[in-house]
Amino acid sequence: MKASDADILIVPGYKNSGPDHWQSRWQAKLSTARRVEQEAWSKPERADWTATIARAVNEATKPVVVVAHSLGAAATVQAIPEFTNKVAGALLVAPPEVENPKIRPRHLMTFGPYSRNPLPFPSIVIASRDDPYSSYESADDIAAAWGALFMDVGKAGHINAESGFGPWPEGLMVFAKFLSKIEP
Repeated sequence: MKASDADILIVPGYKNSGPDHWQSRWQAKLSTARRVEQEAWSKPERADWTATIARAVNEATKPVVVVAHSLGAAATVQAIPEFTNKVAGALLVAPPEVENPKIRPRHLMTFGPYSRNPLPFPSIVIASRDDPYSSYESADDIAAAWGALFMDVGKAGHINAESGFGPWPEGLMVFAKFLSKIEP
């Protein structure tokens, strides 16, 4: 599949992705990418976020490929039961550890627990060894449960602009290769 063959849904996490974040840069670069806009970026409510993501998936006119970061990845996985359109694939970057009461902010826990069933579409989980919102072991474990390809980016923080991931060309290359393997 080529990017032009897909509706690429950019699903940011808590507080949205600013202009320097790799998601914003990819959205500007990929002609068929559009951001899933949440009503309340700073006060995420699971039901609202999942409904918004499901609506974006269900209104798509081309095969959907999700590019989600952090709480956006958690909300995407929680929205799966509401999808009526098929998702062709998902890149899930830095999914938070939604069952760990030590992780802050505490509202992350309202997006858990994760289903441990395999995802109904091809997926890649990309995780860091020093993400403040998830242990590496937790990310590896949930990727295995979901049947997702797991990628280790080393010590990369939360894989966001604050940890040095502005344009993130390596991630875009992974995404391009992933897209090329997806059947429409």
